[in-house]
Amino acid sequence: MTTPDTRPGIPTRGPQLTATQVWRQLQRSSFAVISYRTPAGDPRSSGVLYAAEGRRLYVVVATDSWKARHIAVGGRVAVTVPVRRGGLLSLLMPIPPATISFHGTATVRPAGEPEIGALPGRLARLLPAEGRASSTIVEIAPEGRFVTYGIGVSLQRMRHPAAARATVPVGSG
Repeated sequence: MTTPDTRPGIPTRGPQLTATQVWRQLQRSSFAVISYRTPAGDPRSSGVLYAAEGRRLYVVVATDSWKARHIAVGGRVAVTVPVRRGGLLSLLMPIPPATISFHGTATVRPAGEPEIGALPGRLARLLPAEGRASSTIVEIAPEGRFVTYGIGVSLQRMRHPAAARATVPVGSG
């Protein structure tokens, strides 16, 4: 257990975020790391491109991929979305990304379901025309709480973990 740093000038409280603010950031991003278990129970993680729509994340994967097979068996995932910060300053200094993490239920949709024309625009763009017959969609429904680091705070405040961390109920406004 750690105790907060109470020295003058050291922030001890994180940002007051809403789920709407976190979802807005998720919609602006497109890369995530998804963690899941293999059928043997071993941990595995994979980088993916995603689209956020209607408080869900959608990932396109090859139907015969490890991701599709393993996620379909367990149905539970953990997701971390790195959020680049720092603009031009990040080219001069090593600035770690902010992050949004959560766990949730993942449903692997069979190839061809839903019809490509019915998909939201951002998701349809992830699905290459030549790969539509061999691709499937993973729908991820976040549960519990978002855990954020560096979202809604200045780069200066990111230096202080207590000031940069926040948890937000997934379903709150």
